[in-house]
Amino acid sequence: MTVLGARAARVLDASDERAVRELLDTDPVATCMLAGRVETHGVDPASLGAPLWGVGAPGRLDAVCLAGANLIPFARPGIEVEAARAFADRARRAGRRCSTIVGPVAAVAPLWDRLAPHWGPARDIRPRQPLLAIDGPPLVAADTRVRPVRLAQLETLLPAAIAMFTEEVGVSPLRVDGGAGYRARVTELVRAGQSLAWIEDGAVVFKAEVGAVSRRACQVQGVWVAPEHRGRGIGQAGTAAVVEYARRSIAPVVSLYVNDFNAAARAAYHRVGFRDAGTYASVLF
Repeated sequence: MTVLGARAARVLDASDERAVRELLDTDPVATCMLAGRVETHGVDPASLGAPLWGVGAPGRLDAVCLAGANLIPFARPGIEVEAARAFADRARRAGRRCSTIVGPVAAVAPLWDRLAPHWGPARDIRPRQPLLAIDGPPLVAADTRVRPVRLAQLETLLPAAIAMFTEEVGVSPLRVDGGAGYRARVTELVRAGQSLAWIEDGAVVFKAEVGAVSRRACQVQGVWVAPEHRGRGIGQAGTAAVVEYARRSIAPVVSLYVNDFNAAARAAYHRVGFRDAGTYASVLF
């Protein structure tokens, strides 16, 4: 246990689930990735698949951090720096096991400040990523050719998914385990009805996934338009189709986060009807 004066960071268990849910409900859009995991798997590390650290008194948590393949912190306003000290101490002792630190910038930035001397240098740091959300119909017409991907279309989808990941993250998802884990994740999203695409003549024109889902919000990821089709408004109309589908079938609020330097994407999302809902940050290893 890491003590911060009267504060402590500890591994949470099933008895903490109510307090975790209450904390995450304070910002459903920002905590979508965490809330979806907790709603599906609970809080116990054995079922969650990774430890969930917490700071706060029993029955009222002030901060949590999922220490899995991604390190995902969240804290109440004003508690972020104190929580970062506790989480960084645990993370240093455990050693880096994650490929990314991601979450609200107010929680990620102080955590990375304390981990950088031990885990750095990072492969890439994205310090400001606008978090956007929409809770009503899109403001532009949706492309009706964008539909849930069928399992029979998996082999068509995969090259586009790999291209998107490589373009966005800067490394190929095939570099680890030959891509087996990435293929499994893409397959999981297809089976769940959370992968959408416009596929024409055996090729993907547009694709996106609803990568995180909670009862109150979902998060769109992996938006991609084939290079030869860019500049024609396909991404905008395709995203509108994803919003319509997600709000009808998955959750009432649809969110996504985008790099602040991607002015074209940010403008397109605002035309669709997305509005600012916060700021994320990512540290990639």
